[in-house]
Amino acid sequence: MIAIKRLSSSEPDFATELDRLLAFEATQDEAIERTVAAILADVKARGDAAVIEYTRRFDGLQAPSMAALEIPQPALQAALAELPGEQREALQAAASRVRSYHQRQTVHSWQYEEDGEGTRGTMLGQKITPLDRVGLYVPGGKASYPSSVLMNAIPARVAGVGELIMVVPTPGGEQNRLVLAAAALAGVDRVFTIGGAQAVAALAYGTQTVPQVDKIVGPGNAYVAAAKRRVFGVVGIDMVAGPSEILVICDGHTDPEWVAMDLFSQAEHDELAQSLLLCPDAAYIERVAAALEKLLPSMPRQQVIRAALENRGALIQVRDLDEACRIANRIAPEHLELSIEDADAWVDKIDHAGAIFIGRYTSESLGDYCAGPNHVLPTSGSARFSSPLGVYDFQKRTSLIRVSQAASKTLGRIAATLAYGEGLPAHARSAEYRIES
Repeated sequence: MIAIKRLSSSEPDFATELDRLLAFEATQDEAIERTVAAILADVKARGDAAVIEYTRRFDGLQAPSMAALEIPQPALQAALAELPGEQREALQAAASRVRSYHQRQTVHSWQYEEDGEGTRGTMLGQKITPLDRVGLYVPGGKASYPSSVLMNAIPARVAGVGELIMVVPTPGGEQNRLVLAAAALAGVDRVFTIGGAQAVAALAYGTQTVPQVDKIVGPGNAYVAAAKRRVFGVVGIDMVAGPSEILVICDGHTDPEWVAMDLFSQAEHDELAQSLLLCPDAAYIERVAAALEKLLPSMPRQQVIRAALENRGALIQVRDLDEACRIANRIAPEHLELSIEDADAWVDKIDHAGAIFIGRYTSESLGDYCAGPNHVLPTSGSARFSSPLGVYDFQKRTSLIRVSQAASKTLGRIAATLAYGEGLPAHARSAEYRIES
């Protein structure tokens, strides 16, 4: 039996139990933090030599120079060309959909001139410019995450980023051709077979060979996450993500095996992933529980799934769908499925979610690979204030201000009054000089 928690919103201690279920503290392991701090300092000081040494120590990859750790463009293109036809077509279709979606996120610079009394001739605006260079971290080795390459690289390209540097560890020299093919398809400029904290350090500080980037995006292990936290401020980062999450709101009429497999789809990531079901129908919840038991033995990652469901999963009976939506907003999940009749009518009731999957046929896995929207989403309740990765993450905004001579008098008086009020007379005099002229 899967010992997945059963909760009911009608129980007096429900709020407390829900808080306990949602609690996830990304405690910083002191040993990891010390190791990462040392690696970052070493790479900052020694550059290529340190990266080569750590790559040999942690990945078992012997390299006489950094040049030996860079995959040339012809090799990336060859990886794409040599994929089996079905894989290549699937990758191309996914890339096309991701690109099409993100092209709609593009924003442009804007400005306007004031024509009011006393401020005529003043221009205000905003200039949108892409980042010069972005680093993309991609897990490597036996893991295969070509979707992560597409989801991180394509929005950057759409945003107009000048150069994209990818790092991917290759333990024992094991390269994943799907990942390299995705890099070619997404327009990555340079690929280095390095990983871990040393790769983050190389991107953040630059080495003799690896150019310094402006922002680092992409998932990684605990060492990568700790390194990203530490270099933030030197460079930008996308986020330090927690375990993956799915919340399914169901009215009790979806095939229970569909819902069970949707819960599995996130539980198979790792033992701390969270899979939740909210449903008003107690009998249906039991049918989903039975489907979980039936389907689990067929899952290659059944031990991970079982641990995740028992650690942080739950089947929750609610009073009605309105309450389910209120609870969902409290949770602010990474992925939210509305597996209900007339699902579109319920979307407006959801304020906080990384992505909303609308209707019974919209499985979360489609969003992971090929629907089009980004699969890099806020976790651990941060959907209350954060957004999915997008084109806007690879652009910056610069304010434009041009004040006419006449307007400098009007605005100068306002500024001087406020500056004196704040005890900053130099600010005030700076504005007053223009008035007196």
